[in-house]
Amino acid sequence: MNRAKFFAELRRRGSGIFGTSLNQEQVSGIEALLDAGIRLPLHHTANVLAQVYHETGGRMSPVRETFADTDAQAIDRLERAWAKGQLTWVKTPYWRDGWFGRGQIQLTHKANYAKFGITNPGDAMKLDVSARVAVEGMRDGKFTGRKLADYNFPGALDNPSSSNPRRIVNGKDGTDAKVAGYHRAFAAALTAAGYDTSPPWRPDVEPVDAPPPTPDWLTGLIAAIVAFFKGTRK
Repeated sequence: MNRAKFFAELRRRGSGIFGTSLNQEQVSGIEALLDAGIRLPLHHTANVLAQVYHETGGRMSPVRETFADTDAQAIDRLERAWAKGQLTWVKTPYWRDGWFGRGQIQLTHKANYAKFGITNPGDAMKLDVSARVAVEGMRDGKFTGRKLADYNFPGALDNPSSSNPRRIVNGKDGTDAKVAGYHRAFAAALTAAGYDTSPPWRPDVEPVDAPPPTPDWLTGLIAAIVAFFKGTRK
């Protein structure tokens, strides 16, 4: 894919996202996601980018829950909201031990960090780790149990809320149409940039250009010929 063309398409006034400019943080975040999902089909990549666009408020970089600048600020904001009774769905204040949301698609709770092999929650703010989590989580269904391969894109973007691809990341939150719009914008830019739409690589299948193994009988014949000629030179 021509990444320069891709970013130029995203900067077009009519793209529907980012306006007419991208800052370095946004570019780096997108690059990391493209690298982490390099073998994904076009619409799977578009959905990863769209979900991250929504989850980060367009920043495309790892964020802390409440969009806090520091861990302490995130904990303080969550504590205040808890005290006011605003977090009605929370049974245990998970943030007190530091396991609050972080990343391009935020992980919360120690058990969810563990799904990705993360033992230090602060690592989820590292760009390469965050991008891996976003791609792996959506590809393998580690966020909600639903995964990218469960959906027939692009038609699935118009699915009702109960079966919309937004459920890969979050529950019914009223954002299905917004994320679908972001997906279409990213898909258009990927297409214009010549994104490779060939089937994804499978680790259990040898590359098509790999040479076939030499049959045992041929190996034996070659060895016999070599031995014969060595003998005639003595």
